[in-house]
Amino acid sequence: MNYRILLVDDEPDILEFVGYNLRREEFEVYTASNGREALEVATQVEPHLILLDMMMPEMDGIETCRRLREIPSLAKTMVVFLTARAEDESQLEGFEVGADDYITKPVKVKLLVSRLKAILKRAEVQQAVVADAAAVVPEEGNDSISIDRERFMVTKNGEELILPRKEFQLLALLYSKPQKVFSREEIYSTVWGSEVVVGDRTIDVHIRKLRTKIGEDHIVTIKGVGYKYQ
Repeated sequence: MNYRILLVDDEPDILEFVGYNLRREEFEVYTASNGREALEVATQVEPHLILLDMMMPEMDGIETCRRLREIPSLAKTMVVFLTARAEDESQLEGFEVGADDYITKPVKVKLLVSRLKAILKRAEVQQAVVADAAAVVPEEGNDSISIDRERFMVTKNGEELILPRKEFQLLALLYSKPQKVFSREEIYSTVWGSEVVVGDRTIDVHIRKLRTKIGEDHIVTIKGVGYKYQ
């Protein structure tokens, strides 16, 4: 499968060098030099993965990622930051707006390509998890929840909710096996991938956001272990 990758960076040398090496690996590469252009190109080509710089003029990477996650047609697109900002807070901010991974510059080309292939492979696994969740019979009652994996859509009491990618994947995982307690480690590995390092705050933020959207009673905290859906 020829994956489509959108490379977004305001430095022409980065676009040329990284783009050249990705094409050598038989990726189908598109480029954009700023966030606004990235939104236009992404909407047109619907890439499998967007490699996004964080510091750009007009619209920075954080705002670009946030807006990308609001576009339903890009719900399945992986977003990976490629940036010189290595601070923990920058990484946390990236994950909170919906990034799937975070790679710091400088990075060797072979390592970058290897990471991207692993991320795309992880996306296939995550799609399988979402598919399992969709096979679950929707609840019945006064506060019913159902999941549409094709549209990355959650329906609550007949009202459609569009969730950011990570929130959707987290809910899909918990929803796939009601009453099963998922440990934090299992959640991190399935939703973020074992190669991605995220702190406890990241999962807590996503759980808190989910509860505000689907209700406080569906996701239960098992202190010292993890979470379950009921």
